[in-house]
Amino acid sequence: ESYPVYWNQTEKIPVMRGQWFIDGTWQPLEEEESNLIEQEHLNRFKGQQLQESFDMEVSKPVDGKEAIHSLKLSRNHVDWHSVDEVYLYSDATTSKIARTVTQKLGFSKASSSGTRLHRGYVEEATLEDKPPQTSHIVFVVHGIGQKMDQGRIIKNTAMMRDTARKIEEKYFSNLATHVEFLPVEWRSKLTLDGAAICKIVPRNTVDSITPDKVRGLRDMLNSSAMDIMYYTSPLYRDELVKGLQQELNRLYTLFCSRNPEFEEKGGKVSIVSHSLGCVITYDIMTGWNPVRLYEQLLQKEEEELEDRWMSYEEQRLLEELYITKQRLREIEERLHGLKASTISKPPVLKFKVENFFCMGSPLAVFLALRGIRPGNSGSQDHILPRTICNRLLNIFHPTDPVAYRLEPLILKHYSNISPVQIHWYNTANPLPYEHMKPSFLNPTKEPTSVTDSESVSTVPSPTTSPVMVRRHYGESITNIGKASILGAASIGKGLGGMLFSRFGRSSTTTPQTLETGKDGTEGDDKKATTVGTPPLPHSSSGFLEPTVELEHRIDFELREGLVESRYWSAVTSHTAYWSSLDIALFLLTFMYKHDQEDTDKSNLDTI
Repeated sequence: ESYPVYWNQTEKIPVMRGQWFIDGTWQPLEEEESNLIEQEHLNRFKGQQLQESFDMEVSKPVDGKEAIHSLKLSRNHVDWHSVDEVYLYSDATTSKIARTVTQKLGFSKASSSGTRLHRGYVEEATLEDKPPQTSHIVFVVHGIGQKMDQGRIIKNTAMMRDTARKIEEKYFSNLATHVEFLPVEWRSKLTLDGAAICKIVPRNTVDSITPDKVRGLRDMLNSSAMDIMYYTSPLYRDELVKGLQQELNRLYTLFCSRNPEFEEKGGKVSIVSHSLGCVITYDIMTGWNPVRLYEQLLQKEEEELEDRWMSYEEQRLLEELYITKQRLREIEERLHGLKASTISKPPVLKFKVENFFCMGSPLAVFLALRGIRPGNSGSQDHILPRTICNRLLNIFHPTDPVAYRLEPLILKHYSNISPVQIHWYNTANPLPYEHMKPSFLNPTKEPTSVTDSESVSTVPSPTTSPVMVRRHYGESITNIGKASILGAASIGKGLGGMLFSRFGRSSTTTPQTLETGKDGTEGDDKKATTVGTPPLPHSSSGFLEPTVELEHRIDFELREGLVESRYWSAVTSHTAYWSSLDIALFLLTFMYKHDQEDTDKSNLDTI
């Protein structure tokens, strides 16, 4: 028996050794029957010469040749016509009748109902028969709901591994390297003072506050959505971060101990995270901490206090407050020096992440609500420094209600630029992703009744670009950030509007229609203005002309099916990433990128 060493699995995998195989399918016989045939074969034919060529015509029937030896088994019998011509026959009544009829018609026994057997497999074993060396490991991190089905991430990773193997054989068989996918099951290992995290809040406490109506649905939400509550809780958030970080480091250390040449030969590590797992993984890599954010907000308030006019009494009290805080910091530093072992340091990974793939990720919403705003540089460093992770890629299905775009958090105008379409796995000669030009979304914009000092007219000027609509992605991620500043009520309204807009079809309006409406409803136009973006240079082809662009594209969108129901896919799309051949090809394209380039370069040098 064999068993996995990187994850827990109750089912052992049986290891069977075949001696006798069925012609055509090359499936091994049952071990018990195989042993009996082998023993009889050796007793009868040991020392006799086989045909020299192994690649003989294995399907050639034996006609008119009598059996020289026979062996009776429980439900079958075996006939030897020569040392390497062995046939298995069923002794079932129906088989005997069929055999009698066909023999009377002139067919031989072997050709009519016999199954030819071969001693040894169709391919000879060599010392080089081993899997290719692993040059890239991929940690697959689950999101919420793992408590409800603890083995799910193992099954999902197995599906992703199987689809990746198919893609490897089809597109990357010329490479001598290998990508290995390992599941990271961090949820069940979480502890706090020796107690499992599910015991932190006693089960009977959660049950006691859960209403009885639609109990099954509520229990499912308690087992899945509760992880989000834990992560937003200041008491338990660190436990989730620590649990995932420790499991990632444990798996990496274990892999390196079993593959000592991995680090020496420059092996790389990527992470594929799903749903909430993207946020936790991001926080581990960056060391983000809500306490640090709170300290920054306090410092900002202090700076604002210094800028405004104050009375003498206010100034005196503020000075005393500064002195007291400074004294408090000194005492805390001395106390931390005495209890250095108890300080919770930011989580650190033992490896650098080459690629961070987010699937169905709400990370953009978390970053927006943490105060991340678009900048003027197209660098990924704005949200994830390249020193921490070489490449960030955000994969989502267009109807996934949990997924959000990241690019508009780096450059604001990318809210009007469509995400990159992921190629179908069977596309012939697809254009490389780095050569795909940014393209605009639909060339009209839905009006929204949001007052904004940066608002522009709904009618595009002849000298400027028309305001672009974002298809069905809801409001711009930058508008979420504006809502967060206005207050919690605005956040709720904005998020509700975004979710609503995801399930509706946006109505496109032509400029002529807008002008007609303007003549009739001038009063309404004065009340309602639209949120717009600065004019962007574009060409008639719909592609973006040279301007401030991202160094690398980050948002990648799966293509919708031609007959796909948008409402049904909104329910199923969040969990449909694991078995997608399109995603498997996408992942391997980026992980094999350097190996492929090196192979192509060597081929060119040879030419």
